Formats: sequence, C-alpha cells, structure tokens
Amino acid sequence: MKAAAGPLAALLLAACAVTPEDPLVWSDEIARALPLEGGEAVAVARFSSAPPGEVAFPWEPYVILRGNVPTDYRVVELDGTAAVAAESRTGSSALYRKIRIDPRRHPLLEWRWRLPSAAAGEPTLRETSGKSPAARVSLAFHGDTSKLDFEDRTQLRLAKALTALGLPYASLVYAWMDGVPVGTVLPSPYTKRARVIVVENGETPRGEWLLERRNVLEDYRRAFGEEPVEIVAVGVMTDYGDDGSPRRAYYGDITFRAAPD
Repeated sequence: MKAAAGPLAALLLAACAVTPEDPLVWSDEIARALPLEGGEAVAVARFSSAPPGEVAFPWEPYVILRGNVPTDYRVVELDGTAAVAAESRTGSSALYRKIRIDPRRHPLLEWRWRLPSAAAGEPTLRETSGKSPAARVSLAFHGDTSKLDFEDRTQLRLAKALTALGLPYASLVYAWMDGVPVGTVLPSPYTKRARVIVVENGETPRGEWLLERRNVLEDYRRAFGEEPVEIVAVGVMTDYGDDGSPRRAYYGDITFRAAPD
C-alpha cells in the first residue's frame, strides 16, 4: 500500500498531536470564553419575539462547505407569531449560536418546528428526504479530544482542513426524516462523532406546529455510550432535497430546562 502523499500525509500525521494553540475542534475557544448558563430555563432562541427580517446576533450562519450556496434564514410572521423560515434551493448551511449549557443541570430540551403543506405538483417528503432530513435541530458538544482514537482525531483534523469551520467534539442532531421509524439513532455518514435521532417522519402531518421535548442527557448517553461534557452551540438546518428540489421549514423557540427535583 502506497503512503499518503503531500498535504494528506501531513494531515494524517498532524492528527496525532494537538496543542492548545492548534485545537482539533472549534469548541475549545467557546468553552474558555463563554460563561455557563444558569437559572431554571435557558432561552436559547426567542424567535417568536424577533422582528421580521434577518436573524439577529447571537445567531449566525454556519457554512459547512466553502463556496456552497447558503440556506436563506429569516424571521417571518406565520399564523400570528414570528418564526425563522428556512429555504434552501441549491445548497445548504446552518444557523447557529454559541452558548455554554451543562446538560446535567439543564437536560430537558424543547422546541417548535413545522414543515409547510405540500403545494400541488410539489414532490413529497419521501421523494426529497431519503437520506437528508428535511429539518434538523443540532447540538454541539465540547470534550477532550486527547481521549479519542487515531481515526477520530484524523477525521476531526481533515474536517478542520477541508470545511469552513471544522467540527465540534461531538454532535447530536434531532431530525425530521421520512422513511425512518421515530426513535431511530443513525450514525453520520461523515464522522463517528455525530449521531442523528429521528423525532418526526413522513407520518407526521405537515402544515402544523409541533412541540418537541427531549432529554438530551439520556439521548447523548444512548447515542455515544459516554457522559457528555458541555453543550457549546445550538443550531437549526434545512437543505435542498436529495432529488435537487428546494425545501422549506420553520423553526420556533428553543429552550433548555432544569430537571425536576
């Protein structure tokens, strides 16, 4: 077997060593800089009280691949309340905010989302989301990369070099995905450090707001078989369909709550 050549070989070798000045994951900076959230409830997103137009800071675009056409995210009025509308026609990107949350103190996650009713002639959800979820709410976790094996560290190093921002230590993605039973945990096709949990599928009626509740601490343990450290970012994402068709989704408020005594 021939040795990897040029830049790829350098990346593979570099994956063995990480320094504070050259971390494998972008969550290092967040863990050092942001305070840990407190109180009984953590209001991650209050889109319902936002003015129409561009989504304001602390929310910002998360570009996965350099040069990719981003998804359009903006606050709109829908059924008497404000929400973030996501529309992707030819590319994809996420919308996220950096925030530090202890999942042991605030394990309960709530959010609202909605897929629009299909118009006449539009493809069905089954046709557009065979592999790619129609809507996602994602959580990024911080962790100690020195505890990862060589393969995991290599994937993180390559992601840092080949994508716009790289990856966090671990990601948990709640997905609206047709053709997969609710409750299924799927591995990411790109990295072992991400898991997808299906919470809605094609049996869910479109055109209605749905309120989701998840225990993030239990979900992380089930997905990764380990204890989480800290949540360092929360995001939403919609991309175009597997068949190339445009897709839309709406996202409402997102809140973490403390566990009841």
